[in-house]
Amino acid sequence: MIRKSTLGLVLALLASASWAGPVEDGIRKAIEPRMGIPAAKVVKSPFAGLYEVDTARGLVYTDSTGSFLLFNGVIIDTKSGDNLSQRREDQLGAFKFSDLPLQDAIKTVYGDGSRVLVTIEDPNCTYCKRLVPELTKLSNVTVYTFLYPVLGPDSATKAAAIWCATDRAKTWHEWMSRGQELPAKTDCANPIDRNVALASKLRVRGTPTILLKSGERIPGLPTAEQLAQKLAGSK
Repeated sequence: MIRKSTLGLVLALLASASWAGPVEDGIRKAIEPRMGIPAAKVVKSPFAGLYEVDTARGLVYTDSTGSFLLFNGVIIDTKSGDNLSQRREDQLGAFKFSDLPLQDAIKTVYGDGSRVLVTIEDPNCTYCKRLVPELTKLSNVTVYTFLYPVLGPDSATKAAAIWCATDRAKTWHEWMSRGQELPAKTDCANPIDRNVALASKLRVRGTPTILLKSGERIPGLPTAEQLAQKLAGSK
Protein backbone atom coordinates (compact mmCIF):
# COMPACT_ATOMS: atom_id res chain seq x y z
CA MET A 1 0.00 0.00 0.00
CA ILE A 2 1.31 3.46 -0.93
CA ARG A 3 1.26 6.00 1.87
CA LYS A 4 -0.69 9.17 1.20
CA SER A 5 2.47 11.21 1.78
CA THR A 6 4.35 9.09 -0.78
CA LEU A 7 1.54 9.33 -3.34
CA GLY A 8 1.39 13.08 -2.86
CA LEU A 9 5.12 13.40 -3.41
CA VAL A 10 4.99 11.36 -6.61
CA LEU A 11 2.02 13.30 -8.02
CA ALA A 12 3.63 16.63 -7.19
CA LEU A 13 6.86 15.67 -8.88
CA LEU A 14 5.09 14.36 -11.98
CA ALA A 15 2.99 17.48 -12.20
CA SER A 16 5.96 19.80 -11.82
CA ALA A 17 7.84 17.99 -14.60
CA SER A 18 5.26 19.11 -17.17
CA TRP A 19 5.62 22.83 -16.36
CA ALA A 20 9.25 23.51 -17.25
CA GLY A 21 9.54 27.06 -18.56
CA PRO A 22 11.39 30.38 -18.23
CA VAL A 23 12.12 29.95 -14.51
CA GLU A 24 13.66 26.51 -15.03
CA ASP A 25 15.63 27.75 -18.04
CA GLY A 26 16.93 30.67 -15.99
CA ILE A 27 18.00 28.34 -13.20
CA ARG A 28 19.86 26.15 -15.68
CA LYS A 29 21.77 29.13 -17.10
CA ALA A 30 22.61 30.42 -13.62
CA ILE A 31 23.91 27.21 -12.08
CA GLU A 32 25.55 25.21 -14.86
CA PRO A 33 28.70 27.39 -14.90
CA ARG A 34 28.95 27.02 -11.13
CA MET A 35 28.41 23.26 -11.12
CA GLY A 36 30.73 22.53 -14.03
CA ILE A 37 28.36 19.82 -15.24
CA PRO A 38 25.13 20.05 -17.26
CA ALA A 39 21.71 20.04 -15.69
CA ALA A 40 19.80 17.26 -17.42
CA LYS A 41 16.48 18.44 -16.03
CA VAL A 42 15.15 21.20 -13.77
CA VAL A 43 11.74 20.87 -12.10
CA LYS A 44 9.99 22.51 -9.18
CA SER A 45 10.06 20.23 -6.15
CA PRO A 46 7.31 19.98 -3.52
CA PHE A 47 9.76 21.17 -0.87
CA ALA A 48 9.32 24.78 0.29
CA GLY A 49 10.14 26.58 -2.96
CA LEU A 50 13.12 24.40 -3.85
CA TYR A 51 13.87 23.36 -7.40
CA GLU A 52 15.25 19.92 -8.19
CA VAL A 53 18.17 19.73 -10.62
CA ASP A 54 19.03 16.35 -12.07
CA THR A 55 22.75 15.91 -12.82
CA ALA A 56 25.12 13.05 -13.56
CA ARG A 57 26.32 13.28 -9.94
CA GLY A 58 22.86 13.08 -8.45
CA LEU A 59 20.15 15.52 -7.41
CA VAL A 60 20.99 19.12 -6.58
CA TYR A 61 18.55 21.62 -5.04
CA THR A 62 18.37 25.38 -5.56
CA ASP A 63 15.90 28.27 -5.44
CA SER A 64 13.96 29.97 -8.25
CA THR A 65 16.92 32.20 -9.15
CA GLY A 66 19.71 29.66 -8.76
CA SER A 67 21.28 31.76 -6.00
CA PHE A 68 22.56 28.72 -4.06
CA LEU A 69 23.31 25.05 -4.64
CA LEU A 70 22.58 22.23 -2.24
CA PHE A 71 24.68 19.21 -3.23
CA ASN A 72 24.03 15.78 -1.76
CA GLY A 73 21.16 17.23 0.22
CA VAL A 74 19.13 14.82 2.33
CA ILE A 75 15.49 15.76 2.84
CA ILE A 76 13.82 13.86 5.67
CA ASP A 77 10.08 13.64 6.28
CA THR A 78 9.83 14.63 9.95
CA LYS A 79 6.59 12.66 10.43
CA SER A 80 7.55 9.36 8.82
CA GLY A 81 11.34 9.60 9.04
CA ASP A 82 11.56 8.68 5.35
CA ASN A 83 14.51 9.89 3.26
CA LEU A 84 12.59 11.74 0.54
CA SER A 85 15.72 12.56 -1.45
CA GLN A 86 16.68 8.89 -1.70
CA ARG A 87 13.12 7.96 -2.60
CA ARG A 88 13.26 10.44 -5.48
CA GLU A 89 16.60 9.02 -6.64
CA ASP A 90 15.05 5.53 -6.57
CA GLN A 91 12.10 6.75 -8.64
CA LEU A 92 14.40 8.23 -11.27
CA GLY A 93 16.54 5.07 -11.33
CA ALA A 94 13.64 2.61 -11.33
CA PHE A 95 14.28 -0.56 -13.32
CA LYS A 96 12.56 -3.69 -14.58
CA PHE A 97 14.63 -6.71 -13.61
CA SER A 98 13.79 -8.60 -16.80
CA ASP A 99 15.27 -5.73 -18.85
CA LEU A 100 18.72 -5.96 -17.25
CA PRO A 101 21.35 -7.21 -19.75
CA LEU A 102 22.43 -10.22 -17.69
CA GLN A 103 24.67 -11.42 -20.53
CA ASP A 104 27.01 -8.58 -19.52
CA ALA A 105 27.34 -9.88 -15.95
CA ILE A 106 29.37 -12.63 -14.29
CA LYS A 107 27.10 -15.51 -13.30
CA THR A 108 27.71 -17.35 -10.02
CA VAL A 109 25.36 -20.14 -8.91
CA TYR A 110 24.95 -21.30 -5.30
CA GLY A 111 22.89 -24.46 -4.72
CA ASP A 112 20.10 -24.87 -7.25
CA GLY A 113 20.25 -21.16 -8.17
CA SER A 114 16.47 -20.80 -8.00
CA ARG A 115 16.54 -17.29 -6.53
CA VAL A 116 18.18 -14.42 -8.39
CA LEU A 117 19.86 -11.14 -7.54
CA VAL A 118 22.19 -8.69 -9.24
CA THR A 119 25.23 -7.00 -7.78
CA ILE A 120 27.07 -3.99 -9.18
CA GLU A 121 30.66 -4.00 -7.97
CA ASP A 122 34.15 -2.59 -8.41
CA PRO A 123 37.08 -5.04 -8.16
CA ASN A 124 38.90 -2.61 -5.84
CA CYS A 125 35.89 -1.99 -3.59
CA THR A 126 36.59 -2.98 0.03
CA TYR A 127 32.91 -3.35 0.88
CA CYS A 128 32.40 -5.47 -2.23
CA LYS A 129 35.11 -7.83 -0.97
CA ARG A 130 33.31 -8.04 2.37
CA LEU A 131 30.10 -8.87 0.50
CA VAL A 132 31.58 -12.10 -0.92
CA PRO A 133 31.38 -14.17 2.31
CA GLU A 134 27.84 -12.90 2.91
CA LEU A 135 26.75 -14.10 -0.54
CA THR A 136 28.33 -17.51 -0.01
CA LYS A 137 26.15 -18.00 3.07
CA LEU A 138 23.02 -17.82 0.93
CA SER A 139 21.42 -21.01 -0.35
CA ASN A 140 19.96 -21.61 -3.80
CA VAL A 141 20.71 -18.28 -5.39
CA THR A 142 22.12 -17.10 -8.71
CA VAL A 143 24.20 -13.94 -8.50
CA TYR A 144 24.79 -11.81 -11.59
CA THR A 145 27.67 -9.38 -11.03
CA PHE A 146 28.12 -6.35 -13.24
CA LEU A 147 31.71 -5.13 -13.17
CA TYR A 148 31.54 -1.38 -12.63
CA PRO A 149 35.03 0.15 -12.29
CA VAL A 150 34.68 3.56 -10.66
CA LEU A 151 37.63 3.67 -8.30
CA GLY A 152 40.26 4.62 -10.89
CA PRO A 153 42.01 3.29 -14.03
CA ASP A 154 43.36 0.30 -12.10
CA SER A 155 39.79 -0.84 -11.48
CA ALA A 156 39.07 -0.86 -15.20
CA THR A 157 42.18 -2.92 -15.91
CA LYS A 158 41.26 -5.47 -13.26
CA ALA A 159 37.66 -5.63 -14.47
CA ALA A 160 38.84 -6.38 -18.00
CA ALA A 161 41.25 -9.08 -16.75
CA ILE A 162 38.45 -10.77 -14.82
CA TRP A 163 36.10 -10.67 -17.79
CA CYS A 164 38.79 -12.05 -20.11
CA ALA A 165 39.48 -15.02 -17.80
CA THR A 166 38.51 -18.52 -18.90
CA ASP A 167 36.40 -18.99 -15.76
CA ARG A 168 35.08 -15.55 -14.89
CA ALA A 169 33.12 -16.56 -11.81
CA LYS A 170 36.06 -18.43 -10.27
CA THR A 171 38.51 -15.63 -11.10
CA TRP A 172 36.20 -12.99 -9.66
CA HIS A 173 35.60 -14.94 -6.46
CA GLU A 174 39.30 -15.75 -5.91
CA TRP A 175 40.34 -12.15 -6.51
CA MET A 176 37.69 -10.68 -4.22
CA SER A 177 38.05 -13.27 -1.45
CA ARG A 178 41.82 -13.70 -1.27
CA GLY A 179 43.53 -11.43 -3.81
CA GLN A 180 44.50 -14.20 -6.21
CA GLU A 181 46.68 -12.82 -9.01
CA LEU A 182 44.65 -11.90 -12.08
CA PRO A 183 45.30 -13.13 -15.63
CA ALA A 184 47.42 -10.86 -17.81
CA LYS A 185 45.00 -10.76 -20.72
CA THR A 186 42.87 -7.61 -20.76
CA ASP A 187 42.21 -7.03 -24.47
CA CYS A 188 39.20 -9.25 -25.06
CA ALA A 189 35.81 -7.84 -26.03
CA ASN A 190 34.13 -6.86 -22.79
CA PRO A 191 30.97 -5.09 -21.56
CA ILE A 192 32.69 -2.64 -19.20
CA ASP A 193 31.63 0.51 -21.08
CA ARG A 194 28.07 -0.82 -21.32
CA ASN A 195 28.10 -1.55 -17.60
CA VAL A 196 29.20 2.00 -16.82
CA ALA A 197 26.35 3.33 -18.97
CA LEU A 198 23.90 0.97 -17.26
CA ALA A 199 25.01 2.06 -13.79
CA SER A 200 24.56 5.69 -14.80
CA LYS A 201 21.07 4.97 -16.10
CA LEU A 202 20.22 3.17 -12.86
CA ARG A 203 21.68 6.07 -10.86
CA VAL A 204 24.08 3.83 -8.97
CA ARG A 205 26.06 6.10 -6.64
CA GLY A 206 28.34 3.57 -4.99
CA THR A 207 29.44 -0.04 -4.83
CA PRO A 208 28.25 -2.52 -3.96
CA THR A 209 24.66 -2.01 -5.06
CA ILE A 210 22.26 -4.96 -5.10
CA LEU A 211 19.18 -5.21 -7.31
CA LEU A 212 16.28 -7.58 -6.65
CA LYS A 213 13.59 -9.01 -8.93
CA SER A 214 11.00 -6.97 -7.04
CA GLY A 215 12.63 -3.77 -8.34
CA GLU A 216 14.13 -2.97 -4.95
CA ARG A 217 17.74 -1.89 -4.63
CA ILE A 218 20.00 -2.35 -1.63
CA PRO A 219 22.96 0.05 -1.42
CA GLY A 220 25.92 -0.76 0.78
CA LEU A 221 26.82 -3.95 2.60
CA PRO A 222 23.89 -6.07 3.82
CA THR A 223 24.37 -9.22 5.88
CA ALA A 224 23.43 -12.66 4.61
CA GLU A 225 20.45 -12.64 6.98
CA GLN A 226 19.21 -9.34 5.60
CA LEU A 227 19.62 -10.57 2.03
CA ALA A 228 17.78 -13.80 2.81
CA GLN A 229 14.85 -11.80 4.17
CA LYS A 230 14.81 -9.58 1.10
CA LEU A 231 14.98 -12.57 -1.24
CA ALA A 232 12.10 -14.21 0.57
CA GLY A 233 9.92 -11.20 -0.24
CA SER A 234 11.23 -10.65 -3.79
CA LYS A 235 9.07 -12.32 -6.41
